[in-house]
Amino acid sequence: MNLYEAHLPVADVERSREFYEGVVGLTFAYRDPKRDIVFLYIGEDRGSMLGLWGPETEYGEFHRMHFAIAMTLAELTAEAERLKQLKIATHDFNGNETSEPSVIGWMPSAQLYFHDPDGHLVEFIALLDDPPDASFIGPLSLWKQRHPT
Repeated sequence: MNLYEAHLPVADVERSREFYEGVVGLTFAYRDPKRDIVFLYIGEDRGSMLGLWGPETEYGEFHRMHFAIAMTLAELTAEAERLKQLKIATHDFNGNETSEPSVIGWMPSAQLYFHDPDGHLVEFIALLDDPPDASFIGPLSLWKQRHPT
């Protein structure tokens, strides 16, 4: 396992984007068209990511602050089952309780979220080799139907 992503609240998303691209050397990944959030890749091959959350973004309790741990899809599937056996409540991207990983199509990635004892959000994430589909956010089973391997 590896740390995959971290998220920071920022006062000005564009100013912070310019700083992290120009000064730190990160690469633009995606700007969420509905929320004041920019994602930047850290390093090569989508290996790590930084999310910059602007002041106009509604954080909510579910997406307040979190970190993600990268793993393979097989490991993610096994972790989903292990968390279920431990009776740890897991959630999809939208905060709905589920034991099935969800997919964010623009990356694309499969992930499962849960909270630690202090309420911090932990994400297990697996990058997928399928072509991106920015219109898709949903369960892994539906993604697999649309993108058979």
